[in-house]
Amino acid sequence: MSQEELLVLIYRKDDKAFTYLYDMYAKSLFSVISMLIKNTEEAEDVLQEVFVKIWKNLDSYNESKGRFYTWILNIARNTSIDKLRSKNFNNSQKNLSTDNFVNLIEDSNKLVNKVDGIGMQDFIKRLKPKCIQIIDLLFFKGYTQQEAAEELEIPLGTVKTHNRNCINDLRNYLKV
Repeated sequence: MSQEELLVLIYRKDDKAFTYLYDMYAKSLFSVISMLIKNTEEAEDVLQEVFVKIWKNLDSYNESKGRFYTWILNIARNTSIDKLRSKNFNNSQKNLSTDNFVNLIEDSNKLVNKVDGIGMQDFIKRLKPKCIQIIDLLFFKGYTQQEAAEELEIPLGTVKTHNRNCINDLRNYLKV
């Protein structure tokens, strides 16, 4: 089934549309969510929440503003970041076992593994090292621009400029 056919079914609120939507996008969205939320059960809960948001908010999707996949990817990413910043999630993370910390330390700087999860590794590798750093912080680790500026010890305006330039470079590589 093509994306266009799926969108027609979704707009009609066809009973099968949700199943098709899930089958087409669950793996890639779960990959993005899992990059941010390491706990599998929590990531699965967020995935479920993402699909409910997609279903309920489909009327807000505007084809002229971007691709459907980009729209749902942003919902997944933003929902994951919201989860990470929530008080309940933060409280539940205070008592992690040491096994989780070992994995966090081992995986914390493996941008290649994170990016490959959504098929972008070759494109990200082409970017300047500063771009790779900024994209990793802003998009894969969920930092705000202010937090990224503090982490990189550079002015906020510089982060914003680098981010914009890096995204433009990435668009050029992707021919979007």
